[in-house]
Amino acid sequence: MKKRDLKDLLYEQVARIGKALASPKRLELLELLAQGEKSVEVLAQELSVDIKLASAHLKALKEARLVGFRKEGKYVLYSLSGSDVAGLWVNLREVAEAHLQELRHALDQMVAEPSTLTTLDRPTLMARAKRGEVVVIDVRPAEEYEVGHLPYARSMPVGEIASRLAELPKGKDIVAYCRGPFCLFSQEAYQLLSRKGYRVHKLLDGVSEWQAAGMPLVGMAQAPA
Repeated sequence: MKKRDLKDLLYEQVARIGKALASPKRLELLELLAQGEKSVEVLAQELSVDIKLASAHLKALKEARLVGFRKEGKYVLYSLSGSDVAGLWVNLREVAEAHLQELRHALDQMVAEPSTLTTLDRPTLMARAKRGEVVVIDVRPAEEYEVGHLPYARSMPVGEIASRLAELPKGKDIVAYCRGPFCLFSQEAYQLLSRKGYRVHKLLDGVSEWQAAGMPLVGMAQAPA
């Protein structure tokens, strides 16, 4: 093979990843699957698309070897092909945030009140949670918590918070997190708990961001260094 043809082939193979990611819905699929394996029915509901379209997006990700699947009874369960794929999503989003003013503006609208965010860095948050000085709540669905979660975090899906208020102490700071900066569950939790008089803040990290920063997780393998 000629050198030029070989170089073209190399770049073409890497471009397969870029082509697979060139869709907002496929990027959202990566974020969803970073929380754990899910069926196409669940993914379609999360994306607000029909199953046929969700399947087409999953096919594109499978062809780029970013997603794998297994069969369980009549269901097909999809998952990321490796923890490095979750890291790829985090890196791509961070580069976009650094260079796209439009994205930063949209994020600023989501975090209209910076005071809602915790000011604790990751090691300090984990240390204070270990000592019981801060209560960290994971407001994602319970099955996502079981796959992997931040150390010392307790599962409290956003839809259950109103009926479980007695489990949360009013004398301590509460930090809520969900799937990452684009997830709105933690905002819902913040609004509900702040109305009830709790000292609550949000953490923009999800498990992918926490893992990409080299921080330990419970129930999920660490990404390669």
